[in-house]
Parts: sequence; C-alpha cells; structure tokens
Amino acid sequence: MPLDRRRFLALTASSALVGPWGRHSGAAAAPARNVILMISDGAGFHSWNAAAYYADGRLGQRPYDRLRVRTLMTTFPLNTSRTATHDGRASITYDPARAWSKVPVTTASRSHDDHFAGYAYVKQDFTDSAAAGTALSAGIKTYNNAINVDDFGRPVRMVSEFAKSAGKAVGVVTSVQLSHATPAAFAAHNPSRQDYVGIAEEMLQDDLVDVMMGCGHPLFDGNGQARAPDADRAFRFLGGPELFERTRRGERGQQWIETKADFEALAQGRLRRTHAQLVGVPQVASTLQFNRQGAPLTTVPDLATMSLGALNTLGRHDAGFFLMIEGGAVDWAAHRNATRRLIEEQLDFDGAVAAVIAWIEDHGGFEETLLIVTTDHGNGILYGPESDRIAFQPVVNRGQGALPEVMWHFHDHTNELVPVWSAGPGAERLLAVSSGRDPHTHLVGWNDVTRYHDNTDIAAAMVQAMTGEALPIWQ
Repeated sequence: MPLDRRRFLALTASSALVGPWGRHSGAAAAPARNVILMISDGAGFHSWNAAAYYADGRLGQRPYDRLRVRTLMTTFPLNTSRTATHDGRASITYDPARAWSKVPVTTASRSHDDHFAGYAYVKQDFTDSAAAGTALSAGIKTYNNAINVDDFGRPVRMVSEFAKSAGKAVGVVTSVQLSHATPAAFAAHNPSRQDYVGIAEEMLQDDLVDVMMGCGHPLFDGNGQARAPDADRAFRFLGGPELFERTRRGERGQQWIETKADFEALAQGRLRRTHAQLVGVPQVASTLQFNRQGAPLTTVPDLATMSLGALNTLGRHDAGFFLMIEGGAVDWAAHRNATRRLIEEQLDFDGAVAAVIAWIEDHGGFEETLLIVTTDHGNGILYGPESDRIAFQPVVNRGQGALPEVMWHFHDHTNELVPVWSAGPGAERLLAVSSGRDPHTHLVGWNDVTRYHDNTDIAAAMVQAMTGEALPIWQ
C-alpha cells in the first residue's frame, strides 16, 4: 500500500525517519534554482561509447560531453536481499583490482561464459534499479527491491521531498512505465518495487509531483494500437482501473494528456493548462519504442519532447524545480543483448540531454541550474568482438552510421563503476567527495579520470545545491 502523506510528514518530523539528512554539518547558501538529474538506465561505459561511434564516428561529441565535471561512481546496494533484513549491515563493496582482473577463468555465469576473473567479479552482488534509485534519490544504501525504505522497512526522505520543502516544483519523466523502479524512486515509498498499483496510487493521489510523464497506458499495446484490456492487470502501472479512469477524466484535479500532439504542444508552450498538476501518459503500453514490432512508432513523443514539456511547465515556478528524466529502455535492450536497439534507446536519451542543455542555456544558464547525467548501474558487460580472449577489449568503431563490433558477456546488471557528467552549482561537490581511486579506467576511455564517489553522493549534492544543507556522504 502507498505511504500516506500525512503519516509520512509526521515521520519526517520524528526520529522514525532515517537517512543522513538530519545529521548535517551546517548550512550554506543554496546556489541552484533548478536541479535536473538524467538517468540512462543500465548504460555501462560501452553503451555510451557504442552510441557515440554510431552517431558521430568518434567519442567526445555527445551532448553530455559539454558538461565540465566528469566523475566515476559505484552502484552496489546494501545487500542483495529482496526483502528487508532488519540489520542494516552493509555486505557489498567495489574492488577495482578484482573488477579489472585479466586472469583467465573457465567458469560461467548463467547464460554467458566468464572468460576472465574481472568479468566474473562484476557479475556478482549487483544492484537493481530500486536500490540504485533509492541511493540516488534518498542518499542511503538499501536492499534490492526497496523504493525509499531502509533495511528496517522505514521510509526515508528523498530529494523530491527536500525540493518540495524548499518551495520548488517537482517533475518525473520516463520512457518506460510511470510506476517502474526508477521513476518510483523519485516519487514514492514502498518495500517492494513490484507493487506497481501501490506505487502508482501514491504517485497519482499525492501532491508531491507536479509533472509526471511515463508509459503504461492500458488501452494501447506495445505498437501503440488501441486495445481492450483483458484484465485489471493492464491498469497496474496507473493504479488500477478506477484510479486510471478518474485521473484520465480529471476528477482528481489533474490535467491529463496522452496524444503526441498534446505532448508536442506542451513542449512548444501552446497547450492550455487547466490544472496545476499534469499527468502525461503516451498512447503505448510499456515503453515509448523498445517493445514495438517493426518500424519506429510515429504516434508517441520522443523523450526530448516529453522533457521539454516538463521543463516548460516546471520552469514557470518562481522558486525553481527538481526534475528527474529517465531513458529507461536502455536497460531493457542491454538485458536482451540487443545492440541496435540499445543504440537507438541511448540516442533517444542523448537527444533529451541536448534538449535539456539548450533549455538551460535559454533560461539562466548553468549559473542557475545543476545538471547531472549518469546511469543507475551497468548492464550486459559490452566489450569488443574478441573480448572473450582479449580482456576488456574496447568496442570497435566502424564509423558514423555503422554498428560497432561488440560482444556481450552477460544479460543482467553489474557491479561496475559508471560515468557521471555534471555542470552547474554543486557539481564540484562530486569531485570533492571522489575519494576512491581506480587506475584501470583507461580501459574504457576515461584516461584522465580515476577518482570515484558513491551513488549516494548524488543525492547529497542535489539536496545541498537546492537547500544549502551541507550533508555528509553515506556511511
């Protein structure tokens, strides 16, 4: 069941609310009017590189490459339990020497041979998107499956709530289902990411999120074709049949949009606003494009259009805003080892990054807005075509418009370092807390970046940028 907002506010004021936020070391002026976090879900280093080779024929030309601060980040969870263990004990870490070991091995991890000890190591003890999203949003480590609750099942305060307390507007945009793990981590609390109905109930019945956009439309299939739902299960990502209908009809005081034309009108500033809260659900079942059969759908917006619509709406708020944007199906493509579709999804995300940067530059620049571009975890262990015998062989560039040559070594998440790009007020905090050192990052093209921080430091940096709270890193 969703967490009642009044109960949550009571917990916030008491010692029952956990997390590092109450133990700050002082306050500083909050420099950021706006904070935008962009997550390409499941994008390991070579997901970014493969897309860059296809789009540009070389590295360094993608929109996020313009962001001046580059860091590396760990992603591991507190533990790999699927339920709270009620001990709070951290059982996982990241060891660079083991992660990059070239020692040959003959073991296999599920459907893929390991080949090298480093490959085998990063296939173990990996996070899911719920624990990773909670780390990025609430700044704590927790068990896999948890949405903003700790290992004792207690709710934790997330960045969206800090933003709201500071008088800012809040937005969540995703290319997958609205109540999926990553968007949920910035809008809800639940002991299980699988409780899509409960998460959607909290998101749609609460006043925390001013603009929310994501898929999961029960009246359309994966190809964007109208359908008659055969069961209540089709409505689960939007809280069930009754809540879906009430929200769609505006009975809950929310403005609902679903057509591509309305998303485009919102992005262009032409859509008449009728309610303070906006819910946008494209006419497609699960993802904007990934689950289609055949040619790209022309009946749904792209992630850039949805992002601009959210920015133009939130940007009217006098006190500024927090916005999370997720390219969620990059992860889906990596799970299937689908190289072409991975690149397609990554480039859709890249288009959204370009649109966001352009918006920032037209609205006060990076003096007013902190932008962080990253992922929640790696997936698939994507390297070059001979990386079964040449450890960590890079993806082979075949030039602009040509698929790079690759080999996949897994079909699930990984305990690897991931890249982070940032710019704006507070970005330097990520450099300051990068206390880990990994001397092997030249193997993925980050020769000059060897220091890394934890994923929980993202939440601390965002909250400090918005509120002035000087928060410690997670311990």
